Amino acid sequence: MAFSRRWRNKLAPLSNDCSVTTDHRPFSLSSTRDWLRSVSSWGWIVTALAVAHAIWMIWIAYDLHYGLGTFSYDVGLYDQGVWLLSRFQEPYVTFMGRNLLGDHASLIMLFLVPVYWVFPGVMTLLVVQAIVVAAGTIPIYLLAKRLLNSGAMGCGAAVMWLANPALNGGAMENFHPDSFLALFIPLTLYAAFTQKWKLFAVAVLLSVLVKEDVLLVMVPIGLFVAWRFDRRRGLLTALFSLIVTILGMFVMMRHLIGVPTRNGWRIPFGGFTGLFKETFTNPTNVIDHLRSENRPMYLFKMMAPFAGVFFAAPSVALLAVPVLGSNMISTFWYQHQIEYHYSIVIVPILLVATVVAIAKYEVQWRRVAMGLTVACSLITFVTWGIHPLASQPRVALTAGSSFAQSGLEIIKGIPDDAVVSAYDPLTAHLGHRRQIYFFPNPFKALYYGVDDSLAGKPLPAAKDVEYVVLPRALGEELSWVWAGVRTQFEEVDSNQFWQVFKRVQP
Repeated sequence: MAFSRRWRNKLAPLSNDCSVTTDHRPFSLSSTRDWLRSVSSWGWIVTALAVAHAIWMIWIAYDLHYGLGTFSYDVGLYDQGVWLLSRFQEPYVTFMGRNLLGDHASLIMLFLVPVYWVFPGVMTLLVVQAIVVAAGTIPIYLLAKRLLNSGAMGCGAAVMWLANPALNGGAMENFHPDSFLALFIPLTLYAAFTQKWKLFAVAVLLSVLVKEDVLLVMVPIGLFVAWRFDRRRGLLTALFSLIVTILGMFVMMRHLIGVPTRNGWRIPFGGFTGLFKETFTNPTNVIDHLRSENRPMYLFKMMAPFAGVFFAAPSVALLAVPVLGSNMISTFWYQHQIEYHYSIVIVPILLVATVVAIAKYEVQWRRVAMGLTVACSLITFVTWGIHPLASQPRVALTAGSSFAQSGLEIIKGIPDDAVVSAYDPLTAHLGHRRQIYFFPNPFKALYYGVDDSLAGKPLPAAKDVEYVVLPRALGEELSWVWAGVRTQFEEVDSNQFWQVFKRVQP
């Protein structure tokens, strides 16, 4: 195939850099020094950028977490689930009323269990997330350097990655297993383009363990590999991704929570059948749906950091269509906003497509195209970001605020094994126990369990709650719930902002 021959020539072994080494000598101090000396200056710059980005994200995460900017959904539930697994207990997460691995088939979370033996806590999840997002820089750089035959161009691609507003928004949104795809998808694409099939197999395996809906990107990647590089490996990848998804949804998730998915409501017009029917019988309704809730702007924001250059490499850019289309059509507002984790998986595909497109230009035009895309990435980094360097950063309490400090101080007196219902911003600091609820749960079910008929009703666990932690300023709806059970508790601690109540013994 002409395409394959052309790309094999472009993908010839790299010159000395941190990307590839063909030295198979046994490990020794001298060989390590030789390898370090072989790394180009651009390789060191990219590594420094990735490390700096990880440290920056960890600092932001620390400030958010200890400023009470993390919540039971979504970091608290993962923290409680992994903590239970690390104690060899069933990961039944009382924050949401279901098994952690039944909520999503995120088997990748099992890899964090040994880490929790040593460093249990929300910050562990946030630090890991910051590291894996930054680590995605390396395969992006290596692939761009190889395709463009330039370390400087590779560094430009790395800057595009680290500056992307959708990537940074997802990385700042509490914690989600999807963040692992910020490393695994770039690694998969790098391995595919360089035809490093052992690495490709590992990257594919890790990717499908992240979540059941990863098939939306892994099946297209498999078909792309089958078409462009290796038919057998590509088709096996697509088939394997499909099988893992079926097993995850219809075996594991159905066994653990009774249904294969809880997200069917996100498909408009009554589900797949209704959407299909509406598309052909009332297409204007579908068009109106796609134009609503700022969906066109979401599409623009996903494309703008790359200046639309990826359109010149349609075969690669098309790999993003299933996920992008799913986000666009979804009735769940968060899916078509760039600051949430649903867009993370799209970024590496569009970025690689941009690099492939630039590789088609003559050398002098490559610099122009790379400069344009880097400039667009940096502009959108500032204008659409929610980080402290953005023009409109997300407003959040800081770790040094008296509100946060007084809240963290007042929960120190709550026993480690007590059953607690707490105001949500504090729940992520109380999750290492068998039963923990975000108020008004379990006194009034909210975002809880699998059965929607429970909503608004008291849960059986209401009688188990020993401590309640609430702010002095409580909204009207929550105040109404609290008024109904207040007589069962007595105040045992308080400060300027917070109150702690303990159940009155009969």
